[in-house]
Amino acid sequence: MSEEAEDSEPPNPNDFENEVIKEEVKLQIPLYVSILAIIYYGSWILPGICFFSYILLIFYPYVLDVSNFLTLFTDFKSLIAFFSMPLVLIGCYVLRLFMLGLMTRILWKITEKISPSKDGVIPRNIRSKTADYYHLRSFMIKYGKNTFTKGALTWMSNWFFNFVGSNKIGKGTTLEESVGMDKFINIGENCYIGINSTLASHLIQGVFGNISYFEIKVGNNVTSAAMSQIGPGTEINDNTFLLPLSSTPKHSILKGNNYYIGVPMRKIFRKKVMAYLDLTPKELERNANIEGYRDKNLLKRLKEEEFSEEKVDLNNKKKIDFTEEKIDINSLTEKDLAIDFTTSSAISRVNIKFLAVYVPIFFVSGLVL
Repeated sequence: MSEEAEDSEPPNPNDFENEVIKEEVKLQIPLYVSILAIIYYGSWILPGICFFSYILLIFYPYVLDVSNFLTLFTDFKSLIAFFSMPLVLIGCYVLRLFMLGLMTRILWKITEKISPSKDGVIPRNIRSKTADYYHLRSFMIKYGKNTFTKGALTWMSNWFFNFVGSNKIGKGTTLEESVGMDKFINIGENCYIGINSTLASHLIQGVFGNISYFEIKVGNNVTSAAMSQIGPGTEINDNTFLLPLSSTPKHSILKGNNYYIGVPMRKIFRKKVMAYLDLTPKELERNANIEGYRDKNLLKRLKEEEFSEEKVDLNNKKKIDFTEEKIDINSLTEKDLAIDFTTSSAISRVNIKFLAVYVPIFFVSGLVL
């Protein structure tokens, strides 16, 4: 046995346990480009066929190819072809959105069969099927999300998420524009998630840390103000109100029927709610639905404090004689008693004004095409 063999020591098993395994995660760029091409071009094929069939078979021979301009308004076929252009454009646009959802749904279902979405922590320093398909689905949903939320029919974004299967969104729920909220969220009915609020079902621990991926469950009648952040695995029960700039850590449970504020989010008491909303005891008395109204002791104490403050103010101010102006009923005319319906009539004409502006835009766009 040589001297090197005698001097060498056996390896310590703790060194292998403490060693961090690191592997380069391949981005699989050809696969990403292929998926984007399938979703993008697949959504345009059927609407493109319909639109150019209309242009070549109907619009061109009966509108663009007529020799006399008056024929557009005297011939029935030319008249129908001329004024149906906006409807065809709108129909092709809606068809394109449907095909976009259909292409995304098909690819989404294929990835879910290969590697289903499930709660857990996904390591990023080693290659795995779960991590690959997590990134793939995150990339896949982004194009459809931006197309719907930034398009002309933003209210169809809920349909898109439900149709694809990335989220479960109840009726009457509104999700404002946000960087997240595109997958692994189960939200109930009549909820409102404000601007830049995020239901983050996935968070990265550190720069190159693991991915915490847990479903977020939201009940019914939940309101989240602007810029509130909800962590993965959080459960929010019914009738919960999240005030602005509030945040929850992972796996939080909000019992509901209350207001929450702060970082980390905590229940806000009734007196703080009154101070935040600038309410007075008199306003609480006028509204029996407010929680502070049912707290008799709190309401009594607040009224006593307000009375003492008013008493101090009265001692410091001069007495002013407020006399009510007497109104002669016999001198009133029909003009004095008339109700002004200008505002309500203007609101009822909003739809007409909308059509008057956007229908010509669609029509001119069709002529340019």
